[in-house]
Amino acid sequence: MKIKHMAMICAAGFMAAQPAFAHRMWMLPSTFTLSGDDQWITVDGAISNDLFFPNHHALDYRNVQIYTPSGEAESVEDGWRGRYRTAFDVHLTEQGTYRIAEEGSAWMAFYEEDGERRRQRGSLEELQEAGFFDNPAAEVFHSRRNVETYVTLGALSTTAFAQTGEGLEFRPVTHPNDVYAGEEARFAFTLGGEPAAGLEVEIVKGNDRYRDDPGTITAETDENGEFSFTPEDAGRYWISTSIRGEGEHNGHAIGVGHSYVVTLEALGL
Repeated sequence: MKIKHMAMICAAGFMAAQPAFAHRMWMLPSTFTLSGDDQWITVDGAISNDLFFPNHHALDYRNVQIYTPSGEAESVEDGWRGRYRTAFDVHLTEQGTYRIAEEGSAWMAFYEEDGERRRQRGSLEELQEAGFFDNPAAEVFHSRRNVETYVTLGALSTTAFAQTGEGLEFRPVTHPNDVYAGEEARFAFTLGGEPAAGLEVEIVKGNDRYRDDPGTITAETDENGEFSFTPEDAGRYWISTSIRGEGEHNGHAIGVGHSYVVTLEALGL
């Protein structure tokens, strides 16, 4: 069963945070823009210390959804998962922009036992049955993540940018497949359908394992939830943000966290 985000959240009650994971998740398509009527791409996915070099853990392709230019959601039919990397193919048959998204959700409870702080992971139903929601000394936390990338066949389109009004969402101002080195690119985030102001955004160019200085760029979203950056060089970039705060589920206070990652390509002029 797919668990929907049921906590009622007020954006003003959140505190922006650094991206929550030391190991960085990413998906990387073999090509970001293509022409023609019928094309294939292969997408790699991993959690790694170095961007786009799989060296820690494979991403699970079974959590991936393909959103077509016409707005349909499709699952990955077949893929391969190794120890450090997963790979799957996507058949592009519609003209326009596809959104490829790995969407995850997790529940956990923190509690003390024998004087030690412990943690238990499980589904919402499992934590409810274990009594954590009725234990005032326990802390329940719900986290959601989105790891995305965009690929366009033919002309650019925007249907893939449709917002659901739930959780932390990416709202491109500059099309992700229309980013060029030396030109400003502008994007935005929403939280619960409202502009997510004050988020700290981290931007890193790929192949950072070959640089003494990873060259991390940081930006902060303005009152409209927007931020911008100008890629100095052509190449593939990793953009991430996260947020944590408080919410509630069926009248019980819980902690809530969201993280978001998108991989895109800056083209040369």
